[in-house]
Amino acid sequence: MSESPVLTPTALLEALLFAAPQPVTIESLAMAAGMTVAETEAALTMLEEELAQRGVRLQRHKQRVQTVSAPEAAPAIEKLLGLSVNLRMSQAALETLAIIAYAQPVTRPQIESIRGVNSDGVLRTLLAAGLVEEVGRAETVGRPILYGTTFEFLQQFGLEKPDSLPPLQPPTGATPPAQ
Repeated sequence: MSESPVLTPTALLEALLFAAPQPVTIESLAMAAGMTVAETEAALTMLEEELAQRGVRLQRHKQRVQTVSAPEAAPAIEKLLGLSVNLRMSQAALETLAIIAYAQPVTRPQIESIRGVNSDGVLRTLLAAGLVEEVGRAETVGRPILYGTTFEFLQQFGLEKPDSLPPLQPPTGATPPAQ
């Protein structure tokens, strides 16, 4: 009788992430794998590089990770599963979501100063849709709520992590700042 092969740390983390029903913390992965947090981070970095060439990606948000299908595979997956993605959002919701995505963590007053209008209703809609969440309180007068994006946001927009957002472009007709 032969012994079972021992999994590499990256293969073990891949198996754990495959089995996890939702995003997991790096600490819980480390504990389950019998590794330190530093070893887990190093193995996750290697796994992320390995998966970049395959149909699965490692998605990170704050201190949580999960595996997801590659965004490029979305049309084929939708066809296979008979899904029709129908994410329709108002211009106000898209504006607010973009501000939160690029400026997170951000307060409602900061959002409103950029948009120039009240954003209470739009924020409630984005919270209800699970695209944004409360991530804390600002250390200023009144301690306003800070908002940030969620895993659902990353999934809906095919991003691996918040840093995967495309760079901001200056508005059409705007002159870039002098350097």
